[in-house]
Amino acid sequence: MKTLFRTVLAAVALAGVQAFAQAPQSPAASTGVPLKLIVPFTAGTGIDIVARTVGPRLSQRLGRPVVVENRTGASGNIGTEAVVRAPADGNTLLVSVNTLVMNRSLYTHLPFDPVKDLVPVSLTSWGQLILVTPPSTGFHTARDLVAAARSRPGRLNYASPGVGTPHHMSMELFKQTAGVFLTHIPYRGTSQAVTDLLGGQVDAMFLPIHVALPHVKSGKLVALGIGSERRHPLLPDVPTLAEAKAGNVNVDMWYGIFAPPGTPADQVAKLNRELKDILATPEVRTSFQTQGMDPAWSSPEEFRRLVVRDADRWAGVVNTAHIKAE
Repeated sequence: MKTLFRTVLAAVALAGVQAFAQAPQSPAASTGVPLKLIVPFTAGTGIDIVARTVGPRLSQRLGRPVVVENRTGASGNIGTEAVVRAPADGNTLLVSVNTLVMNRSLYTHLPFDPVKDLVPVSLTSWGQLILVTPPSTGFHTARDLVAAARSRPGRLNYASPGVGTPHHMSMELFKQTAGVFLTHIPYRGTSQAVTDLLGGQVDAMFLPIHVALPHVKSGKLVALGIGSERRHPLLPDVPTLAEAKAGNVNVDMWYGIFAPPGTPADQVAKLNRELKDILATPEVRTSFQTQGMDPAWSSPEEFRRLVVRDADRWAGVVNTAHIKAE
């Protein structure tokens, strides 16, 4: 009887080992396929910085290669669609910004829904935009700009890197809130817009803090206000637009990570946990903050609610201003 018992026990143990060996492994463990982080904008943008900061740390934690791929064009829609069409196999993620939900209203004939056709994984950070002007305008506060725009409707202008960019949409929200009109001058990218702003050909512009900061510090641009609920440590003397009596305008940009539709909930949950730990590290916090971004984590459901709410908000701005994508 003892011999029979030992024989049965050994058979059960062997079956357990075989079952474990035959259990399905993750795609990464079985194939070594890299995880692609698709960035729908060019290198050096805030989204790209997020991807290249998070990517190596995600690689270490997942034990697999992580590569960043810049797939640009159509205001981010080309890279976004690539992720929407990607297999839900855990090998592709999208790193994006709130331009994603703005495009939903700007491009009425998109072959996908950027809100419904992506799976939110986690918020990664917030970025702030500040309203700036060249010293030649003589404006010292956002209220000065509002007063001048009211007295000279349409005579003042503002720049943006293009129709539908956060810079453009933020100014449209500012105009609607303050009840003023400034003429929009869209450029093809930030560089030339900033060049003309510095040269005094343009009266105002919303810029990310990390872009505007060196010019503000050198006195080549005047910071009129920050479009956020609170001041930023990099520019503590610059008031919020509400403090400047120019309207309660919050144009903070969120950055986050999304997965293709159909991605299993357990994969999303694992990625979310890894990102939570990564975003809490001091080195990531420092890296983001030097670029004018603040690390921020959320659950997938919290991020989904933010995306839906922001899509509705910017749809209202687009419809009120009758903005059409180029």
